[in-house]
Amino acid sequence: MARAVAPFPETKTMHVLTIIGNRPQFVKLAAVSPLLRAAHTETLVHTGQHHDRDLSDVFFEQLGLPAPDHDLGISGGSNIEQTARMLAALEPILTEVAPDVVLVYGDTNSTLAGALVAAQSNTPLAHVEAGLRSFDRTMPEEVNRVICDVLADLLFSPGAAAAENLEREGVTGEVVITGDVMGDVVLGLGAELDPATTAADFNVVPGEFALVTAHRAANVDDAANLERLVEVIESLDLPVVFAIHPRTRQRLNTFELFGRLESIATLTLTPPLPHATTLALTAAARVVLTDSGGLQKESVWLGTQCVTLRETTEWIETLGGGWNTLVGLDVDRVAAAIAAGVPDGPPPQLYGAGTAGAAVVAALENWHSERADQSGAGIESAR
Repeated sequence: MARAVAPFPETKTMHVLTIIGNRPQFVKLAAVSPLLRAAHTETLVHTGQHHDRDLSDVFFEQLGLPAPDHDLGISGGSNIEQTARMLAALEPILTEVAPDVVLVYGDTNSTLAGALVAAQSNTPLAHVEAGLRSFDRTMPEEVNRVICDVLADLLFSPGAAAAENLEREGVTGEVVITGDVMGDVVLGLGAELDPATTAADFNVVPGEFALVTAHRAANVDDAANLERLVEVIESLDLPVVFAIHPRTRQRLNTFELFGRLESIATLTLTPPLPHATTLALTAAARVVLTDSGGLQKESVWLGTQCVTLRETTEWIETLGGGWNTLVGLDVDRVAAAIAAGVPDGPPPQLYGAGTAGAAVVAALENWHSERADQSGAGIESAR
C-alpha cells in the first residue's frame, strides 16, 4: 500500500545521482533539485537526449537549474541504440560518484538507462512519476515506465490511480503518493504569466486560437499518420500556433508535408518555446491540441480545454469532466471535441497542491534515514 509522507525526525545527509535528458524532465527537476540541494548533495547528469538549445539550454537558464556535472551529449539513433550508449556512459559515472540513490524522472530513454545502470550496480533507485500507465505497450514510453517501476526501490506516484496500478502489479519497492512535481512549477509560475501579452506577441487573440504540439513517434514517424496530423490542422476553424518539435519538423520535410502547413494563412509556425511562454499561450488559448503528457495536465491546471491527439493517456484523471478528450488523429472527433467545449465551473484540482517536490525530498530523507538506522543497528548487533 502507498503511504503518506511524514518528515523523519533526524535526517541524515545523502548523495543523490540525478539523471535527466529531455525537456519535461528539466521542468520536473526545477521542483525537486533546489529543495534537495538545500540539505544534501546532488550530482546531476544530462544525457543529452534533448540537445537542441530550444529544448535544453533555454530551460536551464529560465528555470534557474544548476549546470549539469556531466553532459553526455547522447542524442539521435534508435531507442535501443540511444539507450545502449547512455548505459555505457553512465556506468563509470555511477562507479565514481557511488551515490546513496539514483533518481530518475518520467519515461524516456534517459529514465530507462538510469534505471538499468542503477539496478546492475546494486544502487537503490527512485522513480518520480511511478505507476502511470496508458496500457499501450507499443509506446516506448510505456515500456520504459513499466521496467523502471519493476526495478525501483522508491516509487513516487502523482496520484491514487498510479499507486493502484503499482499495487495491482505487485512491485516490490515502496510506493509514496507525492502529487505531480510539474504542478509545483505551473502553480509557482501562475502569477508571473501574462497570457494576453504573450498572445499578442504571436498575433493571436486570447480565447480565439488553438495551440498545437506533436512529437510522439506514432504520430510523426509514420507518413500516413503525419499527413493525418496535417489534415487535422488544416481542418481547424481557429487561427493556430504550432510549436514544432525538431523531430516533427524533420519528418514534415522528409515526407514533403511542410509546404501544406506553410500554405495555411492562419497558421503561425514557431520552434519549441520556453516553458513560461508555453504556459502563457496555453492559458490564453481557446483549445490545446497535443500528444504531450505534460501539456495535457498543464492545460487542465490553467483552465484550457485539451484535445489529445492519441487514443490512450497515462494521465487518466484529466479525462474527468470533459477537460481533456482523446481523439486520435480523426478530423471529425477533433471537431466534435472542440465544439463540446469545457464544462461550466473551475477545472478539477489534480495531482496535489504544489508541494510534490517537498514530498519527494521528504520521502527520500525518510527512506535514507531509515536505511542508515538499520545499517547502524546491524553493525551494533554484529559486535
